[in-house]
Amino acid sequence: MRRQALFSGVLIGLGGAGFLALGGIPGAVIFAFGLISVVLSGVPLYTGKAGVMPVKETWKLLEIWFWNVIGCILIGILLKYTGGQYSATANTIVEARFQSGYLGSFLKAVGCGLIIDIAVYLYRKCNSLLPVIFGVPLFILCGFYHSIADVVYLTASWKWYPEILWYYPMIFLGNYVGCNLRRVILPKE
Repeated sequence: MRRQALFSGVLIGLGGAGFLALGGIPGAVIFAFGLISVVLSGVPLYTGKAGVMPVKETWKLLEIWFWNVIGCILIGILLKYTGGQYSATANTIVEARFQSGYLGSFLKAVGCGLIIDIAVYLYRKCNSLLPVIFGVPLFILCGFYHSIADVVYLTASWKWYPEILWYYPMIFLGNYVGCNLRRVILPKE
C-alpha cells in the first residue's frame, strides 16, 4: 500500500503542477488529470478514502495520508528545481491561503472534501469520470483547499511559514469532515 499511496501523491502532485503552470480555468481542468489517474489506477488517496474507510481503520488512513504527502513533496521539489514560475505562483497561492484564518481554512477544506468524496463516490457508483472531471475544477475554482495538493504548493514555494503549524492541521481535519458528510447525511446503502 505504501508504494501505491506514494504514487497517488505523485499523481496529485502532477495535477498541481499543471495548475501552477496554467492557472485559472485551464489549470483547474488540467488538475483533474491527478484525480482521474488516481481513480482509474485504483491507488489510495487520503481524500478518496476518508469518506469510505471505517473509523476503526484510521491508522490505515493516516498511512495513506503520509505517503500521499511524500509523493507531493517529491513533485514539489521537482518543480522547485526545474525553474519557471512554479515557485513564484506557489508562493502566491500559499500566502493567499493563510489569509483565510483558522475557521476559513477549515471550512474551505470541508468544501473540498465534500466535492472530492462525492466525485469519487459517483465514479464508483456510476462508473463515469464526469463527476471527477467536473468536481476537481469545481473545488479549485471555488477556492477550496485540498490537504494533499496543498503540499505541492507548500513545497514548491520553498519557504518556511510559521502559519503552516495551524493551517495544515485545519485543512487536514476539514477534508476529513467534508469527506464524511455524505456518509452522515445519506442513509447507508
